[in-house]
Amino acid sequence: MKVSKKLALATLLVALGVDSAQPPAAPPAGGGRGRGAGAPAGGGRPAAYPDRPPADPAALERGKALYGVQCNFCHGSDARGGEGGPNLLRSELVLNDKRGESIATVVQNGRGEMPKINLTLPQIGDIADYIHSFRVGGYDISRNQPLTILVGDAAAGAEYFKTTCASCHSVTGDLKGIGSRFDDPKQLQNYFLMPGGGRGGRGAGGGAALKPTTVTVSMTGGKALEGRLVRIDDFIVVLTDADGLQHTVRRDGDVPKVEVHDPLQPHKQLFSKYTDKDIHNLTSYLVTVK
Repeated sequence: MKVSKKLALATLLVALGVDSAQPPAAPPAGGGRGRGAGAPAGGGRPAAYPDRPPADPAALERGKALYGVQCNFCHGSDARGGEGGPNLLRSELVLNDKRGESIATVVQNGRGEMPKINLTLPQIGDIADYIHSFRVGGYDISRNQPLTILVGDAAAGAEYFKTTCASCHSVTGDLKGIGSRFDDPKQLQNYFLMPGGGRGGRGAGGGAALKPTTVTVSMTGGKALEGRLVRIDDFIVVLTDADGLQHTVRRDGDVPKVEVHDPLQPHKQLFSKYTDKDIHNLTSYLVTVK
């Protein structure tokens, strides 16, 4: 006996406990299929990231600037992990945090390889607001990759380079042909935002070799130790001199005098000054430098 496809489908639905006469249930309001919308009524998978009330826009701006300087390099621009730092959006500590009260313990004291960072509780609260503003789920807008990041004004980018970058860099010198060194404009953008933070363009040749961070320690008696900085904290400074010998010097407050020479310091200072427009314009200009 032949069985119609319609009857076979109806039989399957009954076996699965689905009433074919009823329309499918509508998704939860505001949640769609994203797990960040909260757990469905009657049980099911819990929310991947709790819904939170909108934060003060001014706090979000402060938090974004602080995150860019203090956290971006290790945890990534979208807080999903970066150079050695974990994904913050899936961290149980962050999930249970409200406005920095849980995060502050780690930030101010350090944990594992993460050093302590001298931030106040209000500053940490602003960073927490910014991290909590990211939504997690299939509908997450930050996962929708744009067709291109080249949305800026190249002419404005050339002017910005002239006034902000030209004192240290030159498109006919160290940055000659910079637009040809990277296969992806995003790699180029990451490179100028924080040189050495990524994997470069075509292998290791995408960006120019970086000078190491050096340090000068003024010892008693007028003697000075100079070399590549290995480690520095409130108690010691470790350096390797030109002969390859490593020196460890104890610190007591400001004694001895320690001067750190970080070639990336100007880039780090720009983090709190860049606007999205500046970054877009500068990227659109640099890709034209062939």
